[in-house]
Amino acid sequence: MRKKENTGRGVRWLFALRRYVLFFLLMAFVITCCMTLFLNMMTKSAGLQLTQEHIEQAAKVTFLNVVLLSLMCTVIDGIRRKFMVERPVRKIVEAAEQMMKGDFSVRIPSLRRIDPDDGFGAIADCFNRMAEELSGTETLRTDFIANVSHELKTPLAVIQNYGTMLGQPDLPEEKRREYAKAITDASRRLASLITNILKLNKLENQRIYPATVTYNLGEQLCECLLSFESAWEEKHLAIETDVEEEVMVNTDAELLSLVWNNLFSNAVKFTEPHGRIFLSLKSEGDSAVVQVTDTGCGIPSEVGKHIFEKFYQGDTSHAVQGNGLGLALVKRVMDIVGGDISVSSEVGKGSTFTVKLRREPDGTS
Repeated sequence: MRKKENTGRGVRWLFALRRYVLFFLLMAFVITCCMTLFLNMMTKSAGLQLTQEHIEQAAKVTFLNVVLLSLMCTVIDGIRRKFMVERPVRKIVEAAEQMMKGDFSVRIPSLRRIDPDDGFGAIADCFNRMAEELSGTETLRTDFIANVSHELKTPLAVIQNYGTMLGQPDLPEEKRREYAKAITDASRRLASLITNILKLNKLENQRIYPATVTYNLGEQLCECLLSFESAWEEKHLAIETDVEEEVMVNTDAELLSLVWNNLFSNAVKFTEPHGRIFLSLKSEGDSAVVQVTDTGCGIPSEVGKHIFEKFYQGDTSHAVQGNGLGLALVKRVMDIVGGDISVSSEVGKGSTFTVKLRREPDGTS
């Protein structure tokens, strides 16, 4: 490795020497032509007759001046290149090599103070912005892997522990049913987590072209809500709706069903027994506004700022089972279909999720 570095350094020095020699010769040629032209004009204008001795002496002086001026210009150019070209390039190359090794914290110090108009400052600024973006992406990737590992371990540990206890020959039938139910619930949670990871990965890493179709949004909302009937009846929840008729939208119905299913699932999940869930759909100008309100535990303001991030869960105790991916899916779908989603909440009173979509003019106002 050291031999290769020495060879590379020698090659670079050879190219640098050749560059300076060529520059020296070019400058010598230019200066010689200029001085020859100057002497020729002086002799003609003054009517002087130059003897052989004068010509030889002038040639010596000219040659000496050419050498000194060319050497001075070469040195000045070399210094300029070293500080204004080679040094910025070296800093950029060194930073790029560090980034290639996985160090996304590297930054190039400002190069604009050397020469604001040479372009290196703009390159350094672009490099630093790129490094910042990559650093953020790497952090998200690391957090994603850590969160996936944690979320997978929990149901797997439940399945493993209860599966071991089910193997006890003298286990009472009541306990056996209890452990079997725990294993079933953990398996469902694991399947839901894997399904959501695959869906989110597809939505984030592939260019999705929504299969748009014009349809009645109210009908879709009611169908999705009715699919949770057994869940809300089990908790004795009161379901209220205020759905405006003939509100038409032109969007991807399959993608939007993911949004409604996640919002309704969360509303049922986080609302205490005998609570209330309210669904409304109204037209506001050229928008269709959907609101899903529950009387659940509510969301603290600090949690609400991150509620649409992957694996972020307000209930860190896992008292209510979830994987923190549902609302990330919802946000991604809304970005794809060009809609908007927001949340307002009060701790202890409940939450309201508001979705805005572009309404087709065929719908009623």
